Amino acid sequence: MATIVVEDSENLEKAIKRFKRMVEREGIIREFKKREYYEKPSTILNRKNKALQRKLMKKTRKSHDSRSSY
Repeated sequence: MATIVVEDSENLEKAIKRFKRMVEREGIIREFKKREYYEKPSTILNRKNKALQRKLMKKTRKSHDSRSSY
């Protein structure tokens, strides 16, 4: 939960910017957008598997490119 303490002498715009940075850092907006609609468990699993496949492809491509440059 993002909370900030605003002092009496602090500028309101500065406090809002500080709050926005804290919300961004904690990932609250991303989490909200992710939970905005129901996603079936099978869809979640498929998305995670595809992300893993992309990660592995990138890793193998990167290691293959580094070997060929020698």
